[in-house]
Amino acid sequence: MGAIAAILQKKGEDATKAVLAMLKTMKGTNIEAYGIGSGATIEIKRALDQFQNRKSESLITIGYAFSRILERDSPQPLLLHGGTMVFEGRIFPADESKCDAEVFALKLPRNREEGAKTFIKQTEGDFAFAVAEEERLIAGRDSLGLRPFYYGENDVLAGLASERKALWKIGIEHVESFPPGQVAIVDERGFKFTLARTVAHSEPKKITMETASRRLRTLLEHAVRERVAGLREVTVAFSGGLDSSMLAFLADKSGVRVELVHASMKNQSETEHAKKMADELKLPIHFISLTERNVLDALPVVLSLIEEPDPVKASIGIPFYWAAEKTAEMNIRVMLAGQGADELFAGYRRYVDDYVRKGRKKAEETIFKDVVGMHETNFERDMKICNFHGVEMRLPFATYEVARFAVDLPIELKIQPTETTLRKLVLRNLASNFGLPQPIVERPKKAVQYSTGVSQSLKKAARREHQTLKQYVQEKFHAAVKKIMQSA
Repeated sequence: MGAIAAILQKKGEDATKAVLAMLKTMKGTNIEAYGIGSGATIEIKRALDQFQNRKSESLITIGYAFSRILERDSPQPLLLHGGTMVFEGRIFPADESKCDAEVFALKLPRNREEGAKTFIKQTEGDFAFAVAEEERLIAGRDSLGLRPFYYGENDVLAGLASERKALWKIGIEHVESFPPGQVAIVDERGFKFTLARTVAHSEPKKITMETASRRLRTLLEHAVRERVAGLREVTVAFSGGLDSSMLAFLADKSGVRVELVHASMKNQSETEHAKKMADELKLPIHFISLTERNVLDALPVVLSLIEEPDPVKASIGIPFYWAAEKTAEMNIRVMLAGQGADELFAGYRRYVDDYVRKGRKKAEETIFKDVVGMHETNFERDMKICNFHGVEMRLPFATYEVARFAVDLPIELKIQPTETTLRKLVLRNLASNFGLPQPIVERPKKAVQYSTGVSQSLKKAARREHQTLKQYVQEKFHAAVKKIMQSA
């Protein structure tokens, strides 16, 4: 696990200085080494200041901040014939004999552009990569965009990075999320994108609830089994709701030791429910009972990690921040979470509202729009928070096969056109078939920012400053980013 930085210099200057500046902004708690690659050379050092005297005439340079999660992980970049590469992420099923970067390198033919497209088309996993050749960069991202990856350019530089701040630091102000499932060729003219694989909109297929439930069972069992294979233990970000309970159940069934973690403000009803459901599942649970001080202390860090002044994302990110920290304190390096389930299986109330008020087609359009935007609304936020703590988040609901299956489902297997309906109907049917407790199967969806009490805590703090929540969060965000930029 780590962070990517890649630069193409358009004006004939060495790109190394820019890459080093980018790496300096991407600070985690568990970085063991840094790597730089340009031309046909790579260098690995324990600290960035050891590169201070490095001189190169390469217009293209890539860098990597390395944090070990698994024993087979190794520092990067890796050397290729006529180039260098960095690969951030996981390939499933795993090859236990090689690090994932080596697996990717072995699958790249001499025609690397086509090889990168084929890799994305044929590979299940969450990843981003950059390959540096003599006159161009080749970059790509998995089909759902699980690993954070960004790009941008100005008159002097074209760059890619695992965090927006890295590109801001070198003067690239307009930064965008790298489109999932695509390959980019980057040269002095800029970025050229080509689609390799993504989830496409299609007409729903006719299928019964029981058939859909059986198919989904196979897909989810497979996804969880692959994501815990080779591990002794994992945590599950646990609310006691449908998604996290199903993941905990399936992970436990797969033979890995499961520890549940639950973070919320003190005296929340959700906490008592989580405790009862953990007891029902016969799994140990660890509670992080947050005070307002904990929330306010975490806010600047979380905002600097999610890299946008969004009150909702901050309110969701803060409990995740503490859950990831607890996971790291327990010396567990992988956390499972249920992100993606609400978009794929229609867990949000707005889908029902659209169905009731505007009809089936509008509801289907809203759901699909949210599915293709999951990387920006959910995955990037929580991946970056977990990465900061040296914890790898894995998302069994967010696989290409599960996503394709969900997109093809009739909407009536997800929601019904009544305002009182429970949502995610096929998931609830599957949970019932698994024998999960009825309080899990029948529990309505509750938004994390409200159920944990974090949003209310932030609103109180904003009122004390005579600000709206939006103003309060924006002020904290700009101060946090400014501090990082000045220290980097």
